[in-house]
Amino acid sequence: MRIISWNVNGIRAAVTKSFFNAVEALNPDVLCLQETKAQLDETKTALQSLESYHHYYNSAQRKGYSGTAVLSKTKPLSFANDMGIAEHDTEGRVQCMEFKDFFLVNVYVPNSGQKLERLEYRQQWDADFLAYLKNLEKTKPVIACGDFNVAHRAIDLKNDKANYNKTAGYMQVEIDGMDNFLEDQFIDSFRLLHPDEVAYTYWSYRFKARERNTGWRIDYFLVSKVFADKIKSVTIYSDILGSDHCPIGLEIDL
Repeated sequence: MRIISWNVNGIRAAVTKSFFNAVEALNPDVLCLQETKAQLDETKTALQSLESYHHYYNSAQRKGYSGTAVLSKTKPLSFANDMGIAEHDTEGRVQCMEFKDFFLVNVYVPNSGQKLERLEYRQQWDADFLAYLKNLEKTKPVIACGDFNVAHRAIDLKNDKANYNKTAGYMQVEIDGMDNFLEDQFIDSFRLLHPDEVAYTYWSYRFKARERNTGWRIDYFLVSKVFADKIKSVTIYSDILGSDHCPIGLEIDL
Protein backbone atom coordinates (compact mmCIF):
# COMPACT_ATOMS: atom_id res chain seq x y z
CA MET A 1 0.00 0.00 0.00
CA ARG A 2 1.24 3.45 -0.93
CA ILE A 3 0.06 6.33 1.23
CA ILE A 4 0.84 9.95 0.38
CA SER A 5 0.51 12.81 2.87
CA TRP A 6 0.67 16.45 1.77
CA ASN A 7 -0.01 19.80 3.37
CA VAL A 8 -1.31 21.63 0.29
CA ASN A 9 -1.63 25.10 1.90
CA GLY A 10 -5.02 25.69 0.29
CA ILE A 11 -6.59 23.08 -1.96
CA ARG A 12 -8.30 25.63 -4.21
CA ALA A 13 -4.94 27.23 -4.98
CA ALA A 14 -3.15 23.88 -5.26
CA VAL A 15 -5.41 22.52 -7.98
CA THR A 16 -4.61 25.53 -10.19
CA LYS A 17 -0.92 24.56 -10.08
CA SER A 18 0.59 21.11 -10.66
CA PHE A 19 -1.42 19.25 -8.01
CA PHE A 20 -3.17 16.79 -10.32
CA ASN A 21 0.03 16.01 -12.22
CA ALA A 22 1.72 15.25 -8.91
CA VAL A 23 -1.10 12.96 -7.77
CA GLU A 24 -1.03 11.11 -11.10
CA ALA A 25 2.73 10.62 -10.85
CA LEU A 26 2.62 9.51 -7.21
CA ASN A 27 -0.40 7.25 -7.79
CA PRO A 28 -1.27 6.75 -4.11
CA ASP A 29 -3.67 4.14 -2.81
CA VAL A 30 -4.59 6.69 -0.16
CA LEU A 31 -4.01 10.45 -0.34
CA CYS A 32 -4.10 12.43 2.90
CA LEU A 33 -4.26 16.22 2.60
CA GLN A 34 -3.87 18.88 5.26
CA GLU A 35 -4.56 22.62 5.39
CA THR A 36 -7.18 22.50 2.67
CA LYS A 37 -8.44 25.95 3.77
CA ALA A 38 -11.87 25.23 2.31
CA GLN A 39 -15.39 24.28 3.32
CA LEU A 40 -16.76 20.83 2.46
CA ASP A 41 -18.44 21.87 -0.80
CA GLU A 42 -15.38 23.84 -1.89
CA THR A 43 -13.08 20.88 -1.25
CA LYS A 44 -15.46 18.57 -3.09
CA THR A 45 -15.49 20.87 -6.12
CA ALA A 46 -11.70 21.21 -6.14
CA LEU A 47 -11.12 17.44 -6.04
CA GLN A 48 -14.09 16.15 -8.04
CA SER A 49 -11.98 15.10 -11.03
CA LEU A 50 -10.25 12.40 -8.95
CA GLU A 51 -13.04 9.96 -9.71
CA SER A 52 -11.18 6.74 -8.90
CA TYR A 53 -11.09 7.62 -5.19
CA HIS A 54 -13.58 7.62 -2.35
CA HIS A 55 -13.57 11.15 -0.91
CA TYR A 56 -13.81 12.25 2.72
CA TYR A 57 -13.52 15.87 3.92
CA ASN A 58 -13.32 17.71 7.21
CA SER A 59 -13.47 21.49 7.38
CA ALA A 60 -13.09 24.11 10.08
CA GLN A 61 -16.01 26.22 11.27
CA ARG A 62 -13.88 29.23 10.40
CA LYS A 63 -13.84 29.70 6.64
CA GLY A 64 -10.55 29.48 4.76
CA TYR A 65 -8.74 27.90 7.70
CA SER A 66 -7.23 24.52 8.51
CA GLY A 67 -9.14 21.51 7.13
CA THR A 68 -8.24 18.01 5.94
CA ALA A 69 -9.23 15.56 3.22
CA VAL A 70 -8.65 11.86 2.57
CA LEU A 71 -9.03 10.10 -0.77
CA SER A 72 -8.82 6.31 -0.92
CA LYS A 73 -9.04 3.87 -3.81
CA THR A 74 -10.40 1.24 -1.40
CA LYS A 75 -13.53 2.08 0.53
CA PRO A 76 -12.71 1.93 4.25
CA LEU A 77 -14.66 -0.29 6.63
CA SER A 78 -15.55 2.84 8.58
CA PHE A 79 -14.70 6.51 8.66
CA ALA A 80 -14.92 9.26 11.27
CA ASN A 81 -13.93 12.91 11.56
CA ASP A 82 -12.50 14.53 14.72
CA MET A 83 -11.41 13.21 18.11
CA GLY A 84 -14.70 13.56 19.94
CA ILE A 85 -13.34 16.37 22.14
CA ALA A 86 -15.33 19.58 21.77
CA GLU A 87 -12.46 22.03 22.23
CA HIS A 88 -10.46 20.32 19.44
CA ASP A 89 -13.21 19.47 16.98
CA THR A 90 -14.04 22.84 15.39
CA GLU A 91 -11.02 23.13 13.09
CA GLY A 92 -11.31 20.05 10.86
CA ARG A 93 -7.94 18.63 11.86
CA VAL A 94 -8.47 14.87 12.27
CA GLN A 95 -9.83 12.08 10.07
CA CYS A 96 -9.76 8.34 10.72
CA MET A 97 -10.24 5.53 8.21
CA GLU A 98 -10.55 1.93 9.33
CA PHE A 99 -9.16 -0.78 7.08
CA LYS A 100 -9.01 -4.53 7.65
CA ASP A 101 -5.66 -4.55 9.40
CA PHE A 102 -5.16 -0.99 10.67
CA PHE A 103 -6.49 2.50 11.28
CA LEU A 104 -5.18 5.37 9.14
CA VAL A 105 -5.36 8.79 10.80
CA ASN A 106 -4.87 12.00 8.83
CA VAL A 107 -3.91 14.93 11.06
CA TYR A 108 -3.09 18.61 10.84
CA VAL A 109 -1.67 19.47 14.26
CA PRO A 110 -2.25 23.07 15.44
CA ASN A 111 0.59 25.53 15.10
CA SER A 112 1.57 27.24 18.35
CA GLY A 113 1.46 30.64 16.63
CA GLN A 114 4.02 33.30 15.75
CA LYS A 115 3.76 34.76 19.24
CA LEU A 116 3.33 31.31 20.81
CA GLU A 117 -0.20 32.27 21.83
CA ARG A 118 -1.43 28.69 21.32
CA LEU A 119 1.52 26.91 22.91
CA GLU A 120 -0.43 25.89 26.02
CA TYR A 121 -3.34 24.71 23.86
CA ARG A 122 -0.88 22.80 21.70
CA GLN A 123 0.39 20.88 24.76
CA GLN A 124 -3.15 19.80 25.55
CA TRP A 125 -3.77 18.87 21.92
CA ASP A 126 -0.68 16.64 21.83
CA ALA A 127 -1.72 14.84 25.00
CA ASP A 128 -5.29 14.34 23.82
CA PHE A 129 -4.27 13.24 20.33
CA LEU A 130 -1.86 10.65 21.76
CA ALA A 131 -4.64 9.32 24.00
CA TYR A 132 -6.92 9.17 20.94
CA LEU A 133 -4.34 7.16 18.97
CA LYS A 134 -3.68 4.82 21.89
CA ASN A 135 -7.40 4.16 22.19
CA LEU A 136 -7.55 3.21 18.51
CA GLU A 137 -4.53 0.99 18.94
CA LYS A 138 -6.40 -1.14 21.47
CA THR A 139 -8.35 -2.44 18.47
CA LYS A 140 -5.87 -2.36 15.57
CA PRO A 141 -2.43 -0.94 14.74
CA VAL A 142 -2.34 2.71 13.66
CA ILE A 143 -0.67 4.74 10.94
CA ALA A 144 -0.91 8.48 11.70
CA CYS A 145 0.28 10.86 9.01
CA GLY A 146 0.25 14.55 8.37
CA ASP A 147 1.69 17.88 9.40
CA PHE A 148 2.67 17.55 13.08
CA ASN A 149 4.08 21.10 13.20
CA VAL A 150 7.22 20.14 15.09
CA ALA A 151 10.82 19.44 14.16
CA HIS A 152 11.79 16.63 16.48
CA ARG A 153 15.57 16.87 16.54
CA ALA A 154 18.31 19.30 15.47
CA ILE A 155 18.77 17.30 12.25
CA ASP A 156 15.16 18.12 11.35
CA LEU A 157 15.61 21.84 10.73
CA LYS A 158 18.28 24.02 9.15
CA ASN A 159 18.79 26.60 11.89
CA ASP A 160 18.24 24.60 15.06
CA LYS A 161 20.16 26.80 17.51
CA ALA A 162 18.54 30.03 16.32
CA ASN A 163 15.04 28.53 16.64
CA TYR A 164 15.29 26.38 19.77
CA ASN A 165 12.73 27.41 22.39
CA LYS A 166 12.05 30.63 20.47
CA THR A 167 10.01 29.59 17.45
CA ALA A 168 6.77 27.65 17.06
CA GLY A 169 7.61 24.15 15.87
CA TYR A 170 10.83 23.88 17.87
CA MET A 171 9.77 24.67 21.41
CA GLN A 172 10.85 22.18 24.05
CA VAL A 173 7.27 21.38 25.04
CA GLU A 174 6.50 20.56 21.39
CA ILE A 175 9.59 18.37 21.19
CA ASP A 176 8.43 16.69 24.41
CA GLY A 177 5.09 16.07 22.77
CA MET A 178 6.74 14.21 19.89
CA ASP A 179 8.92 12.33 22.38
CA ASN A 180 5.73 11.10 24.03
CA PHE A 181 4.42 9.71 20.74
CA LEU A 182 7.68 7.92 20.04
CA GLU A 183 8.33 6.69 23.59
CA ASP A 184 4.97 5.00 23.55
CA GLN A 185 3.90 2.69 20.73
CA PHE A 186 4.88 4.68 17.66
CA ILE A 187 7.84 4.91 15.27
CA ASP A 188 8.98 7.87 13.20
CA SER A 189 9.11 5.78 10.04
CA PHE A 190 11.40 8.12 8.10
CA ARG A 191 14.03 8.10 10.87
CA LEU A 192 13.72 4.31 11.16
CA LEU A 193 14.91 3.92 7.57
CA HIS A 194 16.98 7.12 7.27
CA PRO A 195 18.53 7.73 10.71
CA ASP A 196 21.13 10.27 9.57
CA GLU A 197 19.62 11.82 6.43
CA VAL A 198 19.06 15.57 6.37
CA ALA A 199 15.74 16.12 4.61
CA TYR A 200 13.02 18.71 4.96
CA THR A 201 9.30 18.80 4.17
CA TYR A 202 8.51 22.50 4.73
CA TRP A 203 10.13 25.75 3.60
CA SER A 204 8.89 29.26 4.34
CA TYR A 205 7.82 31.30 1.34
CA ARG A 206 10.07 34.08 2.67
CA PHE A 207 13.81 34.64 2.23
CA LYS A 208 14.13 32.19 -0.72
CA ALA A 209 14.00 29.42 1.87
CA ARG A 210 13.29 26.60 -0.57
CA GLU A 211 15.92 27.77 -3.02
CA ARG A 212 18.44 27.77 -0.18
CA ASN A 213 16.99 24.58 1.35
CA THR A 214 16.44 26.36 4.66
CA GLY A 215 13.76 23.95 5.75
CA TRP A 216 12.07 21.94 8.47
CA ARG A 217 10.96 18.31 8.63
CA ILE A 218 7.55 18.61 10.28
CA ASP A 219 5.50 16.10 8.25
CA TYR A 220 5.55 12.51 9.47
CA PHE A 221 4.29 8.98 9.21
CA LEU A 222 4.03 7.68 12.77
CA VAL A 223 3.48 3.93 12.66
CA SER A 224 2.62 1.42 15.38
CA LYS A 225 5.73 -0.51 16.37
CA VAL A 226 4.18 -3.83 15.37
CA PHE A 227 4.38 -2.63 11.75
CA ALA A 228 8.12 -1.80 11.88
CA ASP A 229 9.20 -4.75 9.72
CA LYS A 230 6.44 -4.08 7.18
CA ILE A 231 7.67 -0.59 6.21
CA LYS A 232 9.21 -0.82 2.73
CA SER A 233 10.07 2.82 2.06
CA VAL A 234 9.48 6.35 3.30
CA THR A 235 10.09 9.09 0.74
CA ILE A 236 10.22 12.88 0.97
CA TYR A 237 9.34 14.26 -2.47
CA SER A 238 11.17 17.56 -2.11
CA ASP A 239 11.18 18.15 -5.87
CA ILE A 240 7.37 18.40 -6.03
CA LEU A 241 6.25 22.01 -5.85
CA GLY A 242 2.85 23.68 -5.42
CA SER A 243 2.86 24.28 -1.66
CA ASP A 244 5.25 25.39 1.07
CA HIS A 245 5.28 21.70 2.04
CA CYS A 246 6.21 18.78 -0.19
CA PRO A 247 4.44 15.41 -0.23
CA ILE A 248 5.77 12.49 1.78
CA GLY A 249 5.12 8.85 0.97
CA LEU A 250 4.95 5.57 2.88
CA GLU A 251 5.03 2.17 1.22
CA ILE A 252 4.02 -0.58 3.61
CA ASP A 253 3.46 -4.28 3.04
CA LEU A 254 -0.02 -5.02 4.38
